[in-house]
Amino acid sequence: MTADVWLPIPPDEIEGLPEGPVYRHWNGEETFPADPADCVYYVVPYMKPSGIGTRPLPEMRSVQVVQTLSAGIDHVEPGLAHLPPGVRLCNARGVHEASTAELTLTLVLASLRGIPDFVRAQGRGEWLGGFRPALADRKVVIVGYGSIGAAIEDRLVPFEVAPVVRVARSARTTARGPVHPLTELPGLLPEADVVILSTPLTEATRHLVDAEFLARMKDGALLVNVARGPVVDTKALLAELESGRLTAALDVTDPEPLPQGHPLWHAPGIVISPHAGGPTSAFLPRAKRLLVDQLNRFVNREPLRNVILTTGA
Repeated sequence: MTADVWLPIPPDEIEGLPEGPVYRHWNGEETFPADPADCVYYVVPYMKPSGIGTRPLPEMRSVQVVQTLSAGIDHVEPGLAHLPPGVRLCNARGVHEASTAELTLTLVLASLRGIPDFVRAQGRGEWLGGFRPALADRKVVIVGYGSIGAAIEDRLVPFEVAPVVRVARSARTTARGPVHPLTELPGLLPEADVVILSTPLTEATRHLVDAEFLARMKDGALLVNVARGPVVDTKALLAELESGRLTAALDVTDPEPLPQGHPLWHAPGIVISPHAGGPTSAFLPRAKRLLVDQLNRFVNREPLRNVILTTGA
């Protein structure tokens, strides 16, 4: 048996890979590059349709590590039941923070300052003046304060926002201040001007943003979702948008991709980007650095970074 490593990036384009393993390039094609049973380290193809990345897992009887190139792991979880015990699942913490935080600020500013209205007015040759909300002095709540949430706050601070409120699964203290537990979120929502979702999709966060959550948000508040689409109950959000009480900026939707004719496309007060938070020019160099570091650790039997879970544990 060979010790194969499957990579979605051609191995000759990644400088610094350790010697020893046999590197196979597979980015979701119909034909596998080798016998999946010989793969010991599997890097899941990035941004592929549902089911592509998990297709080889039932045959990977020797795999020891499954590495995603995304921060979320929900697209891989359905295939974990096929894996033997002891397989480590690692995510791509450190790869997407900069790009996702950039897009988050873009969505917030575009929504508050009315950039989509200006673009449409430009197409009509119309000078559309008037006052718009500023980000300055707005109170922002970040729901999901991991590395991406922290990167978002780093970029919010220079805009002179009111103190940022941080929320995560459990309470803790950071260099920037306290992080509130999710149980305190209902009491924090009524004062928020902007609510940013950057939480992982789990059973605890699926439809976290439901009708009750949205009802607690103040009139005119902005909801921004850069997490996963199912964190938000689409039907409940549509009701608030159509009433004109809330606005929203979504990089992710439920369903996704959003089909033509879906009412979200034409809801008032909404900005939609097509899950564009991660795939930027910043992705590839950071992904390569992560893989080189992880594979050197793997070959040298050193602790891996970003281990989310171990199968059978």
